[in-house]
Formats: sequence, C-alpha cells, structure tokens
Amino acid sequence: MRYLGIDWGGVRIGLALGDSEAKLATPFNVVSSVDDIERVVKKENISVIVLGKPIKMSGDEKLSNKFNKFINLLKKRLSVPIKLVDERLSSKAADALAGDRKTKAPQDAIAAMLILQSYLDVT
Repeated sequence: MRYLGIDWGGVRIGLALGDSEAKLATPFNVVSSVDDIERVVKKENISVIVLGKPIKMSGDEKLSNKFNKFINLLKKRLSVPIKLVDERLSSKAADALAGDRKTKAPQDAIAAMLILQSYLDVT
C-alpha cells in the first residue's frame, strides 16, 4: 500500500510519501490546493491518506471551519480512505531536524513526513 501524509496549512500543504512494505515516510513536496493533492494521489497510486489533525496543546479537538472544509473537499474529490493523526508539535519537530536551507526539505514536507511516520509506526 502507498500512503500520502499531509500537513495541512492555510497557505501551504506539506506532503510525504510512504509504503506498507518499508514502513518509512519521506518528505515529498509542498503544494497549495486539493487539485495538487488529487494529482499526487493519482500519479503515486496512493491507497490511504494520513492527515494531521490540528489539536491544540490543551487537547481541545475542535476543528476550524477551514480545516473541516478541507477534509470535506478531500472526501468529495478522492475515493481513498483518510486517517486523522494528532499533529501537535510536528512543525516544531520538523524545525529541529538537522540540515540547512540548501540540504533540508521544506518544513511543511518534513512535518508531513513526521505525521505519516507516526501512523506507520503503529500500523
């Protein structure tokens, strides 16, 4: 199975790829729309989407209207299952990984990788 990890943001959407055989997530790209995600899902033969769920540090799981619209649009446009994973601190962890601007993948793609890897680690 092929997985697509998503770190959603209002402006940028980080993507990561992984598969059930290697159980390893890698940063892929940063996109800006569901159209872009749809193209990746088709081109990469994605079986499951693992989407970071923005939960507040307090544990409050109330989702913003923008995030709910994003999920609903994904469900409407794509026929693959969508799994939600707690994404607290994924962006902070992405910043902490070694590398510099020339050698490091974009923060959003690294955050997507961390979200997807957390899912792969427990499946």
